[in-house]
Amino acid sequence: MTAKGSTRITPGTLLNPAVKAWESYLNDKGSSPYTVKAFTSDVRLLTKFFPPDKSISAVTTNDLNRFFEWMEKERDVPCSPKTLARRITSIKSFYRWLTQYGVLSLDPAEKVAQRSVISPLPQVLTEQEVNDVLIAADRHRRAEKPDARPFALIHLLLTTGIKKSECLGIRLNHVDLDAPGGPQIFIRYSSPANRYKERKLLLTEDWLPPYEEYLTQYQPEDLLFPWSPRNLEYVLEDISNEAGLTKHLSFDMCRWTCALRDHRAGLEPDKIRVKLGISKIQWREIGMKLKQLSAQTN
Repeated sequence: MTAKGSTRITPGTLLNPAVKAWESYLNDKGSSPYTVKAFTSDVRLLTKFFPPDKSISAVTTNDLNRFFEWMEKERDVPCSPKTLARRITSIKSFYRWLTQYGVLSLDPAEKVAQRSVISPLPQVLTEQEVNDVLIAADRHRRAEKPDARPFALIHLLLTTGIKKSECLGIRLNHVDLDAPGGPQIFIRYSSPANRYKERKLLLTEDWLPPYEEYLTQYQPEDLLFPWSPRNLEYVLEDISNEAGLTKHLSFDMCRWTCALRDHRAGLEPDKIRVKLGISKIQWREIGMKLKQLSAQTN
């Protein structure tokens, strides 16, 4: 098989050159930078376990099982169950690629047992709690000294599902109220490695009045929310208390609540994935959790 750069991969190819060829293949296929970096880093750990002259065809199923045992119990660097499961997936993908393209006739990773580790389900808001939170935030808009910031912030989080870091990075020129398809917000990243996460998200019409009120009251000059993460977390905490929640309202809870509401509304899974700005690998676990959350009582 010839990979990018005219690298010829044969059964006798050593692990490092083979991984480089696989990296080129993943990049050419359009995989996200996150996926490429995670997968290739996982597979390169094989070179720290096997002798440097070990070829890809010399690796057996027993070798791989010994490697994972070393990874789990003997390596100096701790390996969590979730990380181990991901590394098994990465190495299975690498050897599946080698067999699918005819470099190897047998796949030594095929019979390695896959370990599935799912972290606990996140807390989300019920529809009643969403209403309670928005009502509590709206009271600040209509107070003697009006404050639209809590409503503008929380409504945006529940509508878009953006992460805390993304929210803190929004600039005023990222909000386009006159976009052809309706008002939208552009989630951007300064690092080229994260450009695949960039996306445009639609805004709802009922967010626009509090947004305009907020701009008038606070007059931000560059960043949409020019405060520290802790300051905005206090805003969420105060509204959580005023709404009488027994849960701790957070950016993450708003993000999961948004995704769950979209899931229950019948939005296509891939559209939810793109809206959240996550890779297909990350979606496997998140999609499974959304199904489990959806099955619970609202």
